[in-house]
Amino acid sequence: MMLALVADDEKNQLELISFHLEKNGFDVITAEDGETAFELIVERRPDIIILDWMMPNDSGITICRRVRSSKELKSLPIIILSARGEDIDASHGLLSGADDYITKPFSPIELIARIKSLLRRTTKNLESSLIEYGDLTLDTGKKVLKSNDKDIRIGKTEYKIITLLMSRPENVFSRAQIIDYVWENNPEIDDRTIDVHISRLRKTLSDSYNGKCKINTVHGFGYCISNN
Repeated sequence: MMLALVADDEKNQLELISFHLEKNGFDVITAEDGETAFELIVERRPDIIILDWMMPNDSGITICRRVRSSKELKSLPIIILSARGEDIDASHGLLSGADDYITKPFSPIELIARIKSLLRRTTKNLESSLIEYGDLTLDTGKKVLKSNDKDIRIGKTEYKIITLLMSRPENVFSRAQIIDYVWENNPEIDDRTIDVHISRLRKTLSDSYNGKCKINTVHGFGYCISNN
């Protein structure tokens, strides 16, 4: 299940957006000020971030800039919400690093459509790009994993897992996030299935690759790839 963070100091708006996100299958975490929102972003690494422009303790624009300046967080998709409807305001929001800008009042149906569209674009970019981390290179167009120009042969499922992990190095992905990306939230997939494929991926890397990148377990939460 995808995780969404919604930050808005208007409680009614926060509850409305959260309701429609949950209705559409998202897990939702919320914040009523900018500083709390950023702490949750760092801690939980949501799949989509929805920020109100005007909030106490850092505006949505400020949080957006902080996310984009972070090596670990900069790829997270962000939507800015604002009552400011002028073109210059929208330009300001987008130039701060937001992927989309929605003017209040808005239809919840429009918001959900924009969120799904943004997530589709994010996934498409992930599936047609070159991802490099440490001495590993993942060509997602050709679906090839390499180290120092040498191919590392991995299974189809393990390929999807490492694609997700390398999309945000050192970010911890929960088992639910892995299931959602790799198996499209198939209810028949359990933790044991994930552990088996992680074990296979680790064995393949161990047998074929002597670099520093490792698949690490973060007990109680999930997995990440790192150079440690």
